[in-house]
Amino acid sequence: MFLTSEEERILAGEEGETRRKMMEILVALGKVFGAERMIPVRSVQVSGASYKTIGEYGLSWLRSLDASVAAPTTLNPVGMDRTRWKEMGIDPAFAAKQVEVIEAYQRLGVRLECTCTPYYLHLIRYGDHLAWSESSAVAYANSVVGARTNREGGPSALAAAIVGKTPEYGLHLVAARAPQLVIQVNPGEHEMETAHYGALGYRVGAIAGNRIPIFSGIRPNRDQLKALGAAMAASGAVALFHVEGITPEARIFTYDTRGLESFPVEWNDILDVFKDAPVDAVALGCPHCSEQELARIAALLEGKTVRIPLYVFAAHGVIEKQKPLVEAIEKSGARVFADTCMVVSPAMERFGTIMVNSGKAFSYVPNMCGAAVRLGTTGECIQVATGAPGKEKGLG
Repeated sequence: MFLTSEEERILAGEEGETRRKMMEILVALGKVFGAERMIPVRSVQVSGASYKTIGEYGLSWLRSLDASVAAPTTLNPVGMDRTRWKEMGIDPAFAAKQVEVIEAYQRLGVRLECTCTPYYLHLIRYGDHLAWSESSAVAYANSVVGARTNREGGPSALAAAIVGKTPEYGLHLVAARAPQLVIQVNPGEHEMETAHYGALGYRVGAIAGNRIPIFSGIRPNRDQLKALGAAMAASGAVALFHVEGITPEARIFTYDTRGLESFPVEWNDILDVFKDAPVDAVALGCPHCSEQELARIAALLEGKTVRIPLYVFAAHGVIEKQKPLVEAIEKSGARVFADTCMVVSPAMERFGTIMVNSGKAFSYVPNMCGAAVRLGTTGECIQVATGAPGKEKGLG
């Protein structure tokens, strides 16, 4: 693996012990995956931010680092809303540890935006090289924007942040981004909502594993693409997908899919993911809500009062831009929280069954929250939360 003279100096420890350790991580990754060189990254997103997931050992490792990031770096959701954690019912002992984690990242120069949707806050472009770690953010950046990033682990993402570079392998290479299987979707005359795309992604992720699928028969918008990719990344390990005529690389390149394995998905395959169950709480915003999703939730809640806990999660920057929408949502008794989400916060562990509109959350809630999970459309989630009359499953 070729290293520049600057990279050699870092590896030799001439720029400090922490930067040396970080370069060692990157060089080791590069050698394992056959990278020929390092490339600069435009943006980094670091996971391992919730004390729930990294614990005391992760916190101790962060405290041991003595360097500043060399590339713009954001943080994944933490275990609580940084200002409203008491309202979430977070234990003060957990809150204290979470603050220590946040302060450790802040000391390294990481921006404390704490979101799985950094693309709502920072402009990334087609062809940009990134080092992102959160699975749904990686899928969105690669697929919807056409940027280039592998799915980094927490340590490798932080190493890329501190060095400002990442090894050039995997999805950084155009040749590695071609489709590897074909998904033929036939929804018939049915209109697919965002939750249906989450259910589709939940199904396909289990089939695809870490392969790159190309879809035909669907025309999703950006929020629906987000839901599709997030679910595939959770139920499988899909970091890039294409949709014919929609995603940028599927519009730019002509892919020869002859000979690829092909899977048909019918409407009933999608609808079968929607199961009825009694619900203790409803959680929306996994990945974090867009401005358009907040607007839809506010419209559905207009004139209604929630009967069971309804939590909505979004990036702090999005919430600040849309305060009237947030106020309208909270007028119903629902709560809109920043910095965290239903998966990485201990606040959701007290509920027996949680209803979500997300295929990603549908995959993660049972193991991460120890709760049963029910999938519904956004409309159905609001109906259940407010006690309004329901509709047939998956059609609300």
